[in-house]
Amino acid sequence: MSDPTTVPGLRERKRQATHRAIQIAVLTLVQRHGLDAVTVDMISRQADVSPRTFFNYFATKEDAVLGDAPELPEGPEFERFVAAGDEPLLDGLVHLLDEAVDQAVVDRELVQLRRAVLKADPDLFARRVASIRGFEERLGELVLRRLERDAQVGVRPDGVGDDGPESVRSHAHLVTLVTMATLRHAWYEWVDDDEAHEGDEVRFGLRARLDASFATLERLVQRRA
Repeated sequence: MSDPTTVPGLRERKRQATHRAIQIAVLTLVQRHGLDAVTVDMISRQADVSPRTFFNYFATKEDAVLGDAPELPEGPEFERFVAAGDEPLLDGLVHLLDEAVDQAVVDRELVQLRRAVLKADPDLFARRVASIRGFEERLGELVLRRLERDAQVGVRPDGVGDDGPESVRSHAHLVTLVTMATLRHAWYEWVDDDEAHEGDEVRFGLRARLDASFATLERLVQRRA
């Protein structure tokens, strides 16, 4: 797992600052004037960059409004999750999502501003939902791979795979839906926390919310009447 305390280099910090400035600019302008009235030249002036620099970061003004789609970690973390049959599935998912949070540049002010703009524009909101759907589909594929491998090696919860491949797919779909719901719960808890502060601690705050939400879920599903 990556070290969340690692400080990016100067070039990366400059890239992140420009990336953020463009998004703040476009969201502020769209909130004031509406999407149709905002141009790339206006955004570039507001962000104090050239139009060429704008296009180095985003293909369109709509893309700048939507921001980067959420992503799951690639490479070793991906394969570790699939192969970790001795680790409880929920624990593996939490580790994977923690890694995604560590790799992301999480900015609460930007998230809140984007949410306000998207609420006022159904078309942009639908595009953002579609990007989240892509994340959900990738997560579902990953969970399915994990459960299929668990079934192959005989490491699985009772009942998973007993009725063949359809049973595995059904369980993978259920796990994915529950995971997405828990992730949304953590996200909204973090975004709506009026006592949160900007800075690196905010990113850790989101990760803490994520871990807490999954811990609560685990306690709830393990309760016995």
